Amino acid sequence: MEGIIGILFGGLIVGAVARLALPGPQPIGCIGTIAIGVAGGALGGLLGRGILGGPEGPLVDFAFSVLGAVLLLLGLRALAGRRRL
Repeated sequence: MEGIIGILFGGLIVGAVARLALPGPQPIGCIGTIAIGVAGGALGGLLGRGILGGPEGPLVDFAFSVLGAVLLLLGLRALAGRRRL
């Protein structure tokens, strides 16, 4: 149970930092922020392994997780913008 709570809490932090990094409103709530953070962590882990070749440490992992979440938020924003047209 601690693992799931840790993933959700980490996703909330990563998602919140990613939302703060992008100006303007994001059309997601708290659950969406957690989902973006968790998915961004997975995407960031893949990017980090692809670019760096392996684990580098918690700070680098966090940075790549936020980068992944920002990329996902940009994609979500692009999809939301298309839907309005």
